[in-house]
Amino acid sequence: MINFTSVEIKYNLRNKLSLKKWIKSVLVQEGKKGGDITYVFCDDKYLGNMNEQYLKHDTLTDIITFDYSESGVVSGDIFISIERVKENADSFNTGFNAEIGRVMVHGILHLVGYKDKRTSDNKIMRSKEDFYLASFPNL
Repeated sequence: MINFTSVEIKYNLRNKLSLKKWIKSVLVQEGKKGGDITYVFCDDKYLGNMNEQYLKHDTLTDIITFDYSESGVVSGDIFISIERVKENADSFNTGFNAEIGRVMVHGILHLVGYKDKRTSDNKIMRSKEDFYLASFPNL
């Protein structure tokens, strides 16, 4: 089950049904079974506090993923800062919808096992993001 919610901000994600289908298709293409996945949209302050509390990082980030997957079933919580996504969209000269899609699939890719800390891993992650964004539904 894929859920969408928000904390500390009002954010209305459109086309939720299409997005759920897209996320499920990503999981299928990665050979994974979907469990409970929750996207939590929040502000910089909320995500910054989580980043500090759970990861001991004192920096802003656009996404934090908590993986609860077990026995091949992909489950987790994906926290996304809408403020960071908006700023990144401006910085990268892309639209907000494309950037939110990139961050959403980025979280799923982490849940299925992709990493992005090393340069070689980051290249693979970006390639996968681009591949799946090609089928991203219109928000």
